[in-house]
Amino acid sequence: RICAHVNYECAGTVEFLMDMDTEEFYFIEVNPRVQVEHTVTEEVTGIDIVQAQILIAEGKTIAEATGKANQSEVTLNGHALQTRITTEDPQNNFIPDYGRITAFRSATGMGIRLDGGTAYAGGVITRYYDSLLVKVTAWAPTPSKAIARMDRALREFRIRGVSTNIAFVENLLKHPIFLSNEYTTKFIDTTPDLFDFDKRRDRGTKVLTYIADVSVNGHPETKDRPLPNFDAPTPISPNSVGEMSYGTRNLLEQKGAKAVADWVLKQRQLLLTDTTMRDGHQSLLATRMRSVDMIRVAPAYASNLPSLFSVECWGGATFDVAYRFLQECPWQRLRDLRAQMPNLMTQMLLRASNGVGYTNYPDNVVRAFVKEASKGIDVFRVFDSLNWVENMRIAMDAVIDSGKICEGTICYTGDILNPDRSKYNLKYYVNMAKNLQEAGAHFLGLKDMAGLLKPAAARQLVKSLKEEVGLPIHFHTHDTSGIAGATILAAADAGVDVVDAAMDAFSGGTSQPCMGSIVEALHNSERDTGINIENLREISDYWGQVRAQYAAFESGLSSPASEVYLHEMPGGQFTNLKAQARSMGMEEKWHDIAETYADVNQMFGDIVKVTPSSKVVGDMALMMVAQNLSRDDVENPKTDVAFPESVVDMLRGNLGQPPGGFPKDLVKKALKGEKPNLDRPGKNLEPIDLEKTRQELSDKLGGMKIDDEDLNGYLMYPKVFLDYMERHLT
Repeated sequence: RICAHVNYECAGTVEFLMDMDTEEFYFIEVNPRVQVEHTVTEEVTGIDIVQAQILIAEGKTIAEATGKANQSEVTLNGHALQTRITTEDPQNNFIPDYGRITAFRSATGMGIRLDGGTAYAGGVITRYYDSLLVKVTAWAPTPSKAIARMDRALREFRIRGVSTNIAFVENLLKHPIFLSNEYTTKFIDTTPDLFDFDKRRDRGTKVLTYIADVSVNGHPETKDRPLPNFDAPTPISPNSVGEMSYGTRNLLEQKGAKAVADWVLKQRQLLLTDTTMRDGHQSLLATRMRSVDMIRVAPAYASNLPSLFSVECWGGATFDVAYRFLQECPWQRLRDLRAQMPNLMTQMLLRASNGVGYTNYPDNVVRAFVKEASKGIDVFRVFDSLNWVENMRIAMDAVIDSGKICEGTICYTGDILNPDRSKYNLKYYVNMAKNLQEAGAHFLGLKDMAGLLKPAAARQLVKSLKEEVGLPIHFHTHDTSGIAGATILAAADAGVDVVDAAMDAFSGGTSQPCMGSIVEALHNSERDTGINIENLREISDYWGQVRAQYAAFESGLSSPASEVYLHEMPGGQFTNLKAQARSMGMEEKWHDIAETYADVNQMFGDIVKVTPSSKVVGDMALMMVAQNLSRDDVENPKTDVAFPESVVDMLRGNLGQPPGGFPKDLVKKALKGEKPNLDRPGKNLEPIDLEKTRQELSDKLGGMKIDDEDLNGYLMYPKVFLDYMERHLT
C-alpha cells in the first residue's frame, strides 16, 4: 500500500523485523532498489530481479519483465542463503582492512553462486570504498543442505593479503543457535565464541614460498655443496612379496622381553639388526634423512625381511635433527614406522640419563620420556657416555617397567690386546657386563662406536662375555677402518647372538658393515642368517636411489681411514663434526682437528667417547684448533683458557664420572676452584613438575593443547622445540 500510495513503479526492497515472542512483523523501510540479498530471492524463485528492474524501467509490465502475471504464480523452489565476504576484521570491531590481495581462490560447484567485483589476485582494496569482495549464495532443496553447501564453499576460499570475515561466518554457520533457528538481532552481541578462531596455517602458500625461495636462493644448509643428479629416478620401494610373517615383535607382544631373550639364546643363526634408518644415515649423511624416505620402504621390510631381529630407526641424533634441521616431528616418524612394520621390533639408542639430549635430566624426566617412547619402541639400547652403570639404572628400570626390551650396553674403547692400554682391559668389560646383568638387562649390548674392536679382540671379548654372563649379546660397530666386517665374522665365530649392519647402499665408511656381504659370507654355514638375499638387494637398491638425493650431506670419506685408531672418533660423530668444522670455515684443518681430538681425549684422562662425552671432546678440539692452542697450552696453569661450556659442564661432573675420575689439575683449572660433583648427576637434580611445565609450554604457544609428545620434546630440547613450533604455527 505504501508503494501504491507514492506511485512507486519499479523493483524495490521492503524490510521488516519479526518479534520472536509475538511473531508479529514490523515495518522498517522501503529501498527504491534491490538490496544485496536479492540473490537469495532469485535463487528460490527463478526470477532475474535485476533484469526485471531494467525492463520495467524501459516500460515493460511486471508480467512481461518476470514472466509472472501475478503473485500467485511466483513459487518457491528450495532454500537459499547468502554470505557477504568482506575485508572486515571480526577481531577488530569489523573495521575494514585494506591492501593488496596476494592470493585469491574462490569456491565453485552445484548450488553455489558468486557475485564479485574487486576479488582477484593482485587487486588493491582501498580504505575509501565498500569492503565487499564477493557475495556467495548457496541453494539446496532443504535449509540444512543449503547451510552445509555454504560451509563447504567458505572452506574452499583462500584469500591472502587482507583480513576477511570468513572465519567468523564459518563459526556462525556451525553454531547450534543458528542451526536451530533461535537467533535474534542480539545473537552476535551475546555469543562471544563466534569470535574464537582457529589460527590459519596457510600451508600451501608457505610451501610455495619455500620452494620459490630455495629455487632462487638455495638452501643455507647446502650452500657450496654438491647437488644431487636431478635426472635420477624417484626412489620406488620394492613391492611386498606376500603376507607379513611372524616376527620378533609378535613374540615380544605375546610373551614378553624375557621370552625374546630366551628365544635368541636358542638360535644358531646369526640375527641381524638393520641400522639404515638411524645410524646408517647419521654416520654417512649427518642424520639428514627425511621421514618420508623411511616410511615409503617400511612395508617392504615388514613383508620381505621378517626374520630381521630389529630395525634401528630412532634415538641418537635423529630426535634433535628432526626438530632442528628437517622441520619434522620425530614422534610422528615413530608412529608411522610402527604402523608400517607391525611384525618387526623397532629399536632406539637411549643415552641413559641423557635421554636423547646432551645433558643429564632429572630422573622423572627420563622416566616420562621412556614411557612415551615405549609406545612405539620395542628395543632400548641404553648406554652411558662414560660407561657408568650407576648412571644407567634409572633409564634401565624405566624400560623394564614398560615391558620392552632393555639392552644394557657396554661402550668399547681402547684395545684389550694392547698391554699399554690397561685402563679398559678384558676384566673391565666383564665386570661391567656383570653389573648390567645385575641391573636387570635382558640383552647385553656391545657398542663399538668408533670401530676400534679388532677381529682377534672381538673373538676374545665375546667368548669371555658368553662364558661369564648368561645374556644374549648384541654387537654394534662401525666400518671406519675398513675391517669391521671381519670383526663381525670373528664375533659370530665366538658366539655373538645379534649384530648390527646397514643395507649395502648405506654401509661402509663411518657406517656399519655391509649387510648383504655378511649374509653371503655366512650362507650355507652354521650361522647362516636366513635372510633372503634377493629381497635384501631390492631394498638396498631403493636405498641407493635415496642416498643419491642427499649428495650435499655426504661426508667425503671415500676410503677406509686407519686414523680412527688414533683419534677414536665415533662413526656417528665423524660426519657431524666435519659438518660443524665446515660451518666454522675450518674444513681444510680437518686433519689438525682429528689429531687434536686424540690429544683432548688423553688430556681428559682417556675417556669413553660417545654422545654426549664425544661432543665435549669435539667442542674442545674445535676450540683449540680455532685458537691455535696445544695440549701443553691448555694444561699450563699460567695460560688463561676459555673452556667451552660443555667442557666445564662435564668436568663439574654433570655427565657422571669416568673410571678413575677426571685429571684433578685440569678440573681445578677449568672450574677455577669450584668443587665438582662426584655423585650421580640425576641424584642432585630436583624433579620437574611436569604438569606445571605443560601449562607453561601451553602459555608460550598461545594456549595450544600440549600432549605428552610435545611435553617430552620440549623437556629434551626446550629452545629447539620452541623454534620448531614457532615455524609450524606461524
